[in-house]
Amino acid sequence: MTEKEEKTYSISELAKEFDITTRSIRFYEDQGLITPLRNGQTRIYSKRDRVRLKLILRGKRLGFSLAETGQLFELYDADKSSVTQLSTMLQLIELKKAELHQQLDDIKVVLMELVTVEKRCRDTLADAKQHKTGLN
Repeated sequence: MTEKEEKTYSISELAKEFDITTRSIRFYEDQGLITPLRNGQTRIYSKRDRVRLKLILRGKRLGFSLAETGQLFELYDADKSSVTQLSTMLQLIELKKAELHQQLDDIKVVLMELVTVEKRCRDTLADAKQHKTGLN
């Protein structure tokens, strides 16, 4: 297959491959993250669009916002040497790790509070049952 005959994809093919809705793909297009060609109303997605879609979904799983993903795409498009892109990616990773560590700490605190409240509820319930039994 020559470069002019590069494989293309329909919106339904990509939706099926990545198990997402066509609406999601159109949303990413509206956000400027992918740029399919058009043949009338039909969208024609290139290998580049497919790779970007895969990266968008991976970024979402890792907790990156669409704006952050878009920023990386812009850096890559502007600087193919990718030194800037990799440096920015490392900064974003550090920020994301810090956010996740903070969320983990917050979750631990909430879990401890729930354990305390649960113990109080169980103790109060046991006392209430004992008190009720004592009255009968």
